[in-house]
Amino acid sequence: RRQHTTNTTYTQTHTLMFGWVRCLLNSFPTQQSLCPKRTLSSSSLLFAYQQGTEMAAPKIPLVLDPFAKRQWTDPNYTGSRFPPGTESLFLQKVNEFYQSEKGILKPGYADFCKHLILPCFYDGVKVGAIEITDANRSLLQTNYAARTEKELKVLTRFFRSQDVEIPNATFLDVILYSRDQIEKESAAMGTAPPTYEHDYEWGIISIKAQMEDFELPMAPITMLRNALGKDQGGSGVPLCRDEYNKSVAYWTDHASIQ
Repeated sequence: RRQHTTNTTYTQTHTLMFGWVRCLLNSFPTQQSLCPKRTLSSSSLLFAYQQGTEMAAPKIPLVLDPFAKRQWTDPNYTGSRFPPGTESLFLQKVNEFYQSEKGILKPGYADFCKHLILPCFYDGVKVGAIEITDANRSLLQTNYAARTEKELKVLTRFFRSQDVEIPNATFLDVILYSRDQIEKESAAMGTAPPTYEHDYEWGIISIKAQMEDFELPMAPITMLRNALGKDQGGSGVPLCRDEYNKSVAYWTDHASIQ
């Protein structure tokens, strides 16, 4: 009697399970889907179910942090600048790339920092820094400047955009900070963290327009500011001497564009 009851329950459970699987399979798009390369066959889904395989959750869209919006709104921004009013287009394009199979995040200088490098989709956007040569060295400018009103001013070196020839960018290095890090830095500076219509995991804090498809060295002064701490506008990451020397080696021969 007990064995018969167990077998009956086992049979009913599996009947319900495979009925559920058939309904799930029928709800998936066919090969005529807009994205056929992502369509899974019935046998693949059934195998994944039987093996307990988890399907990847969709990525939460990236958001544009106010710190990065200066690259659209500040005419005196030193570095890569983008046409005003194109922030929404930028976010759309970046998120499309991020959601695609190519949207792989690369590690940054700390666990809370990532890089998303993609082809530059802007026409005519210039790189944010160029090489210093004997022909343009005399055109270098210096100034004490701060990135925000709450930061201390530091000595900067740059070329004025009207003084030098600047090539078009072919890649964008989109620099991301985790939500947790953004909120910690906001609290340390006494400002409210940014809010958005939807939840987010990564915020875009800077974009470098460049000709290389890899991360370029952070500026030495940015490393020093980070080491000063969150209450001084940095990230609080201690200075790494080796990385600092690599930065100095690169920026000895390069300068940003203003």
